[in-house]
Amino acid sequence: MDAQEQDSFREFVAARSPALLKTAVLLSGGDRHAGEDLLQNALVKAAGRWRRIDEPEAYVRRILYRQQVSRWRLKWPRRELAVAEPPESAATGDATSAAELRIVLRGALAKLTARQRTVLVLRYFEDLPEAEVAQLLGCSVGTVRSTTHRSLARLRSLAPELARLDRPDGGSRSMSRDFSPMEV
Repeated sequence: MDAQEQDSFREFVAARSPALLKTAVLLSGGDRHAGEDLLQNALVKAAGRWRRIDEPEAYVRRILYRQQVSRWRLKWPRRELAVAEPPESAATGDATSAAELRIVLRGALAKLTARQRTVLVLRYFEDLPEAEVAQLLGCSVGTVRSTTHRSLARLRSLAPELARLDRPDGGSRSMSRDFSPMEV
C-alpha cells in the first residue's frame, strides 16, 4: 500500500469507524469487546485489498456480516457474561423510558442466538431488504423470513416490555425508527 492509499484508508477508518463499530457491537450481541474485535478483523482484511475496493463501507460491512455468520456456524459453546450482581427484575409502571427500553432490548438481543441476532440487525437496524440479507448470509429468502419471524417472537417473549414498540393494529414497526444503533 503506497502513502496515498494509506492516507485514504486512515481517513476512511477515522470517519466511518464509529458507525461500523455500532453495527459490529449489535452483531455481537451487545458485547463491545467482541464488536471491536469483529471490526478490527474486518478492517485488517479490507486494508489488504484497499486498492481494489470500489465501495469501502459496503465492503467492510459485508466482511462484518460474513465474519459473524462464520462465528455462529462454529460449534463452540456460547460464552456467558459474568457479572458481580444478578440483574434486577424489570420494574413495572414507569419502566417505559427510552433508556430502560434500550437496556431491555440489548439484554434480549444478547439472549438470542447469533443467527437470530444477525438477521434482526440486518433487517431492522441496517434496514436491508430480505433478498439482500439472504444473499449476505448465504441462505434463501424464506429462511430469512422464517428466522425473522421466530426471532421477533423470541424477542417478544424474552422482553415483554418491548410491546409498546408494536403498533396498536398488531403490526410491528421498524425497530430502527425507535432505536438507532447508536443508542442500543
